[in-house]
Amino acid sequence: MFKVSIELTDSLKNLLKETAKQLKGGAKRKFIAQTVAALGHGGQLKAEQELGWNRVTISKGIKELTSGITCVDNYRGRGRYKAESHLPNLLSDIKNLVDGQSQIDRSFKSQRLYTRLSASVVRHQLIEKFGLTATQDSASLVMIIIFINCIFYFLEVPKTIHSVHPTFYK
Repeated sequence: MFKVSIELTDSLKNLLKETAKQLKGGAKRKFIAQTVAALGHGGQLKAEQELGWNRVTISKGIKELTSGITCVDNYRGRGRYKAESHLPNLLSDIKNLVDGQSQIDRSFKSQRLYTRLSASVVRHQLIEKFGLTATQDSASLVMIIIFINCIFYFLEVPKTIHSVHPTFYK
């Protein structure tokens, strides 16, 4: 088996990991590629096992280092936009719907407000009252649950309060 030219001590591992964490994009890949090149034969495997670096990132960095061309990353262009960006009134609309259908915790130990509405009911009311179209992906149930929790309402309905004993109504 081939020997690696540089032995990685714990302090050197920590230094390399912290340095790689602080760098982003092409600079990080260049640093990783230079480190792997300094490790010598078997350096990619050693870097993956000892430092936890991804082999795909290592090979991409080595290709960038040898060619001299840095790949441009477009991380901001990935993913989808937040619902607030294309539906700015969604949070206030949900708050208006849930406000009238909520009650405080029955034990009065917390300031939590519980709503009697489910996320699907809130979604249907948003479609009916505020003109959201049913096809808009922003009105998904998971997102509505997250928004309801963001405005400090909880979907769990507390047990009913029996303040008066039923025998008093005889």
